[in-house]
Amino acid sequence: MPTECSAAAQEFTGFNGRCVVAAFDGGAITSDAGALLLGETDRAIGLVERFAACFQDRRRPELIEHEVGTLVMQRVLGIALGYEDLIDHDHLRHDPVMAVLAGKLEATRAGCAPLAGKSTLNRLELSRATPSRYHKISHDAPAIEKLFVDLFLDAHAAAPAQITLDLDATDDPLHGHQEGRFFHAYYDGYCYLPLYIFCGRHLLAARLRRSNIDAAAGSVEETARIVTAIRRRWPKVRILLRADSGFARDALMSWCEQNRVDFLFGLARNSRLEAEIMNELEQARETAEASGKPARMFRDFRWRTLDSWSCERRVIGKAEWTGDKANPRFIVTSLKRREVAGQYLYEAIYCARGEMENRIKECQLDLFADRTSTHTMRANQLRLWFASMAYVLMCALRRIGLAHTQFAQATCATIRLKLLKIGALVRVSVRRVKFAMASACPWKNEFAQAHDRLMRRKAA
Repeated sequence: MPTECSAAAQEFTGFNGRCVVAAFDGGAITSDAGALLLGETDRAIGLVERFAACFQDRRRPELIEHEVGTLVMQRVLGIALGYEDLIDHDHLRHDPVMAVLAGKLEATRAGCAPLAGKSTLNRLELSRATPSRYHKISHDAPAIEKLFVDLFLDAHAAAPAQITLDLDATDDPLHGHQEGRFFHAYYDGYCYLPLYIFCGRHLLAARLRRSNIDAAAGSVEETARIVTAIRRRWPKVRILLRADSGFARDALMSWCEQNRVDFLFGLARNSRLEAEIMNELEQARETAEASGKPARMFRDFRWRTLDSWSCERRVIGKAEWTGDKANPRFIVTSLKRREVAGQYLYEAIYCARGEMENRIKECQLDLFADRTSTHTMRANQLRLWFASMAYVLMCALRRIGLAHTQFAQATCATIRLKLLKIGALVRVSVRRVKFAMASACPWKNEFAQAHDRLMRRKAA
């Protein structure tokens, strides 16, 4: 790697008669040797190749040093490795592990680095749906959205009997004057309001939206697109849609009822709903006061709004008394009483949707999905997709390579810290490129297990 620093040694405090010196003369060294696992994971699921196919490159081939596939690889793997900004790639373009993953240790043209810098990658992020004179790389948004669902379907060897799709909206704080910027009173700040759809740990959709809308805006269209694609592959799978009260809208519930999709949504409380469980609340209060512990009871009933719902639906009310006050909660569902009891439906099935919050945190905090600082919504949506693809890649590594290890349920940040951020001395010869990692690495057994599983998956 080129360097501008001096190779002169610096002396530090010695011990036992030995002097301690340090110098920047180690040669080719990387701090991201674990990225080799990401490379094998990508080969196992074909993410980068399929993602790159969603872009169209109209640049003149004879003038190109860095193809779209290389640019996509750099951006996705860079985010997975913790490099959130494009400017980081002015250093990463010389990194040996990234060069190996790109399949080019040296540039084909004189004066170029093996990989692209921030300016070239910026052209990728500013790509448009249709190319222009100054934007010769374009992307196909519907194809990218379809790819998320295809990767989810391909992750299953056989069709499951039932799946649960979780929907949620979250805030993406804005600190500039980005296009589509609005003040959201609930989050008390300017933000976007992206819509996420997960199935367990699998990410199926990440749609960037303005924040001056209802939380459920566009959910019918997104759900219809995803359900159609899933049923095309798995025609007999049963689908349950789960979300909080922000999605308990008649349009979405009616669509589910007309398309054989079950739903389980939170329901915002009001005086009419609370009146329905008044007796249960009183019983819960008496029980709590007698025992000194929180108490809860459930009531299962049919209910409809005064004018916003098109029909009557099943509602379960939780009458809870905790401390010295009532804490009533409600859910609405299409599931029948004979299938599942109200208490189990609330406690075991509905409350489990809270796990989706952890998935969103992984996307935003660990993989920088909230790094939407470019001017246009189009470019910010593409940034969100790059971060989302990095999440999908990390999940594939966790699912395929780290199953049955202590990292099988680890967060993306933990996997990055323990298994990807590994320093290595790089030795390049005619026949091989060797990454000499520390013999004392505490996670070398898990690294070896992940490598074995990924190689077996590739050979299958």
